[in-house]
Amino acid sequence: MLFNWSYTYGQKAICDSLRHELHRTHASLQLNLQDTTHIKSLNTLAKAMRFTKPDSLLLLAEQALKLSTTIGYEKGQIIALNGKGDYLSDQGNHELSISFYEKALHKSKKIKDEYLVLSSMSRLTNEYQYQGKIEVALNEMLIGLEKADSLGIKEMQSMYNEKIGMLYANQNDFEEALTYLKESKKISDLIQDETRTAYTMANLASVYADAKKFDYAMFHINSCITTLERNGVKNQLAFAYEIKGKIYLKQEKFKWASYWYDQSKVLHEKSVAHTRGKIDLLNGLAEVHLGLKKDSISNDYAIKAFNLSKLLKSKKGLKNSSKTLYKISKQKNNFEEALSYHEIFQELSETLSLKKGEKSLLMLKTKMGHIRQKEQLLAENKKALARQKNYIIAASGILLVLVAIIFLIKRSEKIQKRLNRELKASKTELEKHELELIKLNSTKDKLFSIIGHDLRGPIGAFQGLINMYTKGEVNKTEFLAFIPKLKADIDHIFFTMNNLLSWGYNQMKGGTTTPEKISLTKLVNDSSHLLEETANKKSIKIVNRVSEDFIAWSDKNQIDVVIRNLISNALKFTPENGMVTIEAKEFGDKIEVTIRDTGVGMDKEIREKIFTKNANITTYGTNDEKGTGLGLTLCKEMVENNQGEIWVESAPKIGTSFFFTLLKAKKETSVIKKAS
Repeated sequence: MLFNWSYTYGQKAICDSLRHELHRTHASLQLNLQDTTHIKSLNTLAKAMRFTKPDSLLLLAEQALKLSTTIGYEKGQIIALNGKGDYLSDQGNHELSISFYEKALHKSKKIKDEYLVLSSMSRLTNEYQYQGKIEVALNEMLIGLEKADSLGIKEMQSMYNEKIGMLYANQNDFEEALTYLKESKKISDLIQDETRTAYTMANLASVYADAKKFDYAMFHINSCITTLERNGVKNQLAFAYEIKGKIYLKQEKFKWASYWYDQSKVLHEKSVAHTRGKIDLLNGLAEVHLGLKKDSISNDYAIKAFNLSKLLKSKKGLKNSSKTLYKISKQKNNFEEALSYHEIFQELSETLSLKKGEKSLLMLKTKMGHIRQKEQLLAENKKALARQKNYIIAASGILLVLVAIIFLIKRSEKIQKRLNRELKASKTELEKHELELIKLNSTKDKLFSIIGHDLRGPIGAFQGLINMYTKGEVNKTEFLAFIPKLKADIDHIFFTMNNLLSWGYNQMKGGTTTPEKISLTKLVNDSSHLLEETANKKSIKIVNRVSEDFIAWSDKNQIDVVIRNLISNALKFTPENGMVTIEAKEFGDKIEVTIRDTGVGMDKEIREKIFTKNANITTYGTNDEKGTGLGLTLCKEMVENNQGEIWVESAPKIGTSFFFTLLKAKKETSVIKKAS
């Protein structure tokens, strides 16, 4: 009764309710074998039957175990195994009960259910005590308490403190017992379970009675009885009545002791079927009636206690009952029987006295060993934590170094990427400058070639004529005869210089194309007037058929150069009495300009080369007119700068037609400057 209170209920109302639940779930079990509700009900009812109908406990536990095994419900198996162990323990079959508890403990650890682990461990400690293995029981209790503390399971903390307290009480170490029992009550108060608190107070009252502190004992048992009566917990109430009778018995108040023992007896007969708990009740009744001088009744109770103790192998019960029987036999002058009981009493007293001393030493040794083991474990944990701390510090240092290295690597990569980008940009810029330099060198070479080829000759001839006139090698009349030739050369030089300046400016300075609305017929007329003298000398007629409606969107100066060069070219390669015609047509948003002559024409080889960049093709005209070899290249660049195209159609001895396109001006067009 002192060690199994946490598994007992005993109320008739609870049992009735559980039976009803079993009937309700039984039908559903047939339909759904995986439903654990029926198994839970079986285990709960079995637990409630422990101190009322022990045989029902066994039957229900076996049913629950069978069903749990069938569906693989391990938690149900554990509770059922503990239930069977409880039945066997109450029957005094401790070895077999231990086997069931150990199975339950193994399964609890397997599914990692800490509550069931502690519950199974608690039951095992009871069996170790019944077998006299006090040191083993205490060690397991201390381990259980420590585990319950670490997990924070208050119910188990309270129970283990109470179990340890009662273990010390059985060794008459009341001070140590009270320490643990008070801690148990404190925890029970915290979880606000008054029934559990009442159980602890009953055990406190029992210890205070053994320590002869009767006022404390009476205060605690009265509080306990009030709570248990209010809650109707019959089995523990029977124990509480017995403890109150014990308090009066120790004070030799036999009538009051008899009253409370009788109250406990009534509950045992009506509601409680706890065989082991009856031993102390029967011995108490025997002592009370012996004190009341009712030897016959005392003898009956003592005989019952003796036989029950013998059955359950309770040495304490045998010692107490044999002592009472010795006294009764002696008063009856039945000395032979008295001697027999006295020998039993003496033997058990000496055994228990010796065992008690040994047990006290073992308990102290066990506790100290557990404390040392705990301290050693704490020290090892402390060292492990210190090592871990050092590892963490070292790892942190390494991590910081790695972070720094990674940072430097990333920074270097970033710098390297930036430098690579800059280097690439610089390379691109250098390549661009290189191309520009090549272009400039090409332009320079071209200019020098043109100057050397087309300008040096006329200027040299003019210089030689001047020198001859200055030296008197030619007279004035002869000099004046060269004037027409000199004028033609100067006109040629002037025209060539204009082209050179325009082309050189575009090549070297990157001239700007500035489109605007321009009248094509006006540009044709201006160029025609400029070249009119050249045309008249060869009797070539220039015909402008460009309508005044043709307004282009182009750079005026550039297109002027294009038209002038193309007309000049036509005049150069057209024989006397020929014709140069300028026409224009519209095609969508473009204007196509045609400059057609009746000249000598070109073969295919020349046609393919005349627009080639850097080509230096100089062809003499029909009257040996010189050209720069630059005009058509310049025309092509300027037409393309104005988003147009230029091409040629020609046949030898038939004539040549140059075509170029320009954008047609819109009604509202803003000026856009574009770098050529």
